[in-house]
Amino acid sequence: MARKGYDFATPVRRILIGLLALLLVSLFLFWRVDSPRAEAMRAEFVDRFVPGFEWAMTPLTQVTRMVSSLQSYSRIYAQNQELRRELQKMQAWKEAAVQLEQENAKLLAQNNVRLDPSLTSITGQVLTDSGSAFRQSVLLNVGRRDGVVDGWAVMDGLGLVGRISGVGNQTSRVILLTDPSSRIPVKIQPSGQNALLTGDNSILPTLDFIERPENVRPGDRVVSSGDGGVFPPDILVGQVAQRSDGRLRLRMAADYGRLEFLRVLRSHPAERLEDGGALILPPEAAPIGPQLPPAPAARPQAAAPAAGTVLRAGDAAPAETP
Repeated sequence: MARKGYDFATPVRRILIGLLALLLVSLFLFWRVDSPRAEAMRAEFVDRFVPGFEWAMTPLTQVTRMVSSLQSYSRIYAQNQELRRELQKMQAWKEAAVQLEQENAKLLAQNNVRLDPSLTSITGQVLTDSGSAFRQSVLLNVGRRDGVVDGWAVMDGLGLVGRISGVGNQTSRVILLTDPSSRIPVKIQPSGQNALLTGDNSILPTLDFIERPENVRPGDRVVSSGDGGVFPPDILVGQVAQRSDGRLRLRMAADYGRLEFLRVLRSHPAERLEDGGALILPPEAAPIGPQLPPAPAARPQAAAPAAGTVLRAGDAAPAETP
């Protein structure tokens, strides 16, 4: 009976599997490191490999769109009925909107209101969703070569989506408003209440630090306040919603389920006042109550030298005796 030779395939296979597992664990840990250097390396890696694998993601994208289309068929009939009811209401709102438009044009002409024409945008396509259970973000196919700057606001066709956080040469990362690290100042209309929108990894982020919550009602419009210069003011964010626990939350205006094209808003720093000489300062406060008369100033008297005393150069004059 022939003796079977030593099997070298099993140890080699185990070594390769171990090295592959070690490589995957190292790559996972490196992708979760939160540091500027690691972020720059990740952006460079995404710039080099993600655009090249677009052909591999095309079948998956097509299958995802087919599944989404099949799921949307069941909602078409209900949406059609709702649109019919809203169309009847819009007939009454149309006349009111025309009257308000005419009144607004008159007020703008009287007050000579100047709108900001410097707010332009860059349109980018969403490459992939890089979010996870602890981070909500997407990747855009615009980057440093398109003039994108870290911190700019990003919105879709309806409302604010998030801000740029990490810019590569060809791609950039967008931190969504639902991310736990996202906190932006907002304003609730029509009450004018200021609040802080805080992401908590849910589709309804929370509204915190409201001065008078009793003046806020569900359905109120929420826009960006522009405080701190992070976002331009008066950008639609969503509407106020109230959960069963009584806490005020925000129903986002942007469609987070279908983020395909996003607009990056070019922000410009606010003008700084360099010359304060033209400012009128308030007058100094006058003293209260009766004032004491000023003390008389003491006059220095020179002492006369005694008779028969000879003064030499550099000698001090003797003091006068009373």
